[in-house]
Amino acid sequence: MVVAYIAAMLEDVTELRKSKPMLLASALIWAVIVTVYQQQGQNQLAIAAFRGNLQTYMELLLFIMVSMTYLNAMEDMRIFEAIKFWLVSKHWSYRRLFWITGFMVFFISSVVNGLTAGLLMGAVVVAVGRDSPKFVSLACINIVIATNAGGSFSPLGGISTLFVWQHGILGFLQFFKLFVPCLVNFLVPALAMHFALPKDKPAVETERVVLPRGAKRIIFLFGVTIALAVSFDMKLRLPAAAGMMAGLSLLQFFFFYLHKTSNSRGLRQLEYDLFSGADVSDLEIADARAKKLDVFEKVGRLEWDTLLFFYGAMMGIGGLGYIGYLDAISHMLYGQLSPTLANILIGLSSAFVDNGTLMFAVITMQPDIPQGQWLLLTLTLGVGGSLLAIGSAPGIGLLGQAKGQYTFSSHMKWLPAILLGYFAAIGVHFLVNAGSF
Repeated sequence: MVVAYIAAMLEDVTELRKSKPMLLASALIWAVIVTVYQQQGQNQLAIAAFRGNLQTYMELLLFIMVSMTYLNAMEDMRIFEAIKFWLVSKHWSYRRLFWITGFMVFFISSVVNGLTAGLLMGAVVVAVGRDSPKFVSLACINIVIATNAGGSFSPLGGISTLFVWQHGILGFLQFFKLFVPCLVNFLVPALAMHFALPKDKPAVETERVVLPRGAKRIIFLFGVTIALAVSFDMKLRLPAAAGMMAGLSLLQFFFFYLHKTSNSRGLRQLEYDLFSGADVSDLEIADARAKKLDVFEKVGRLEWDTLLFFYGAMMGIGGLGYIGYLDAISHMLYGQLSPTLANILIGLSSAFVDNGTLMFAVITMQPDIPQGQWLLLTLTLGVGGSLLAIGSAPGIGLLGQAKGQYTFSSHMKWLPAILLGYFAAIGVHFLVNAGSF
């Protein structure tokens, strides 16, 4: 697993897609586990564990698939082009855009899945900074940090916070005690990166973007889909992916409605809008119409390398957890170290290991620690993933979305500033939440 992670980190150097070593590592890990258990006549236990991990991944895959499909649909409807036009038309500098996108995603990620929020704002950044790769790189780092920080002070912000809330360890409102520490975690590296940003402004586009028919309703449907995911999870106790799939059906029906209700002139105008007024033939328009109003075409454009990387990482780590590595590490930390030091180290390890897996391992141990320590663990696991580009779902997603501009190595250059923000947030937590210890 270590070799696979190193190979994934060196993707920029080797040009080997990061999914390949992770898929191989996870396959080898589970093959060894099942072989050993088979020799002991207990292979069904290992197979059941594999199926459990596979179910967890499938829920994540379906969630991400629907999120990215909606994002692709909004991109085809030129929604991000419209946002770009609005941002550029304000004549703001790259530095101001850096702060605006950072603060927007910081608050959005407290109620929306971190990956979805990161990809949404990442699409805007890539569009606005098309002529400035340096801005895109720094803005993507800022988005990863802001997304992870924003998702750490809300029970709806991520898997680890949801675990803590659903197990009754912290109440809904208690999470908001982490707002100030999370804000500090975002601001410290952002201030450091501010001075490295270009001082100029994006080129102003004079042509106004006209949204095609149905564009605004797709934004509304995306909001409904997120609400369904939260409702299915909180009210019906079903996986959030079930709500997302229900939202995907809404998009399919809406595209069917657009196709059936648009007259030929409207369809022609729709496709001319999508092509920014390009001179295309009737045959090309008909072909584009079929693609632009086809959900499966958008599913096919997903970043499958990233999704398969997720599979390898989750299944590989799940295998190591099944045979006791995570429990052994947790017992060693809480048995030999102070809770504060243990929580800080666990948070640092979330840069390599999924924070939901780590949180679940700690909850399973049921350590006898005060509320302040549970808040500290929630904080460190939430923001620790920002230390590396592959340490969190938003980072992995943006590696694919801004490929060639935001890379593992470009993120690593700002590790000292991110690490400073990590420890600054911990210090502020002890200061403002002293009564919780």
